[in-house]
Amino acid sequence: MNDNHKSFDADKSIESLDSNMQSETQQESPPHLEILFEDEHIVAIHKPAGLLVHRSYLARKERFFAMQLTRDLVGCHVFPVHRLDRPTSGVLLFAKNSESAHILCEQFEQHSVTKQYLALVRGNIHEAGELDYALKVELDDVADKYAATDKPAQDAVTLYQPLLNSEIPYSSGRYPTSRFGLVKLTPKTGRKHQLRRHMAHLRHPIIGDTTHGDGKQNKFAREHFGVNRLWLIAKSLSFFHPVTAKLMHIETELESEWLDVFDLLGWDEIDSEPAILI
Repeated sequence: MNDNHKSFDADKSIESLDSNMQSETQQESPPHLEILFEDEHIVAIHKPAGLLVHRSYLARKERFFAMQLTRDLVGCHVFPVHRLDRPTSGVLLFAKNSESAHILCEQFEQHSVTKQYLALVRGNIHEAGELDYALKVELDDVADKYAATDKPAQDAVTLYQPLLNSEIPYSSGRYPTSRFGLVKLTPKTGRKHQLRRHMAHLRHPIIGDTTHGDGKQNKFAREHFGVNRLWLIAKSLSFFHPVTAKLMHIETELESEWLDVFDLLGWDEIDSEPAILI
């Protein structure tokens, strides 16, 4: 086994341990959810990293889910219209009735919803671009073990725009310094783990991605930043209101841990968090 495999395996082991510890903590008390917008038809929340959107056979021991916690907050049943991966934080939208859910789901299916993310990645990126790189269907170990594996790759398109770059005098491997970049990501399609897989394809994997990322860099980030998470946040969501047809733009703030990392990367002189432009 080569060093890369050793690093990757160790990374997954640490994630598994931390996930188990997090699960035990979550069983004691529910995580805090912030309502970003609510009316009689829809509700949008800030989903914390590590929280599942809804119940899943993959997490039978979990007690808390974004869907159930949101239902309890607003006092009525809510319908999921899209999803965020468990380790991703940020804007998550629900409908309050089936009619609104149907309209919103159609918008997501037709790619008329604008989703913008921020990601902390390995290395510096200096030019914006569009990555049009098809992705093979990524199967889960259990649920998809009988699914066909010979399906053709699906179209996948992501726009990326560098916002900030940093080089710090600490080594995470073969070089005496470590480079990081903050990038805005706008997926034009919605493939499984699209942003994580596309950034890995660009050789700028998202920090904390234990599936498609850089194990050595993830280990360095955990130790240097003091936080173990996927550094990906769904920063904003733009869509048409299912009843009024008004263009809605819902945006969330960065969690405090992001601002702490900005300080460590020398971005502490920024007056406010980076602007995300439609």
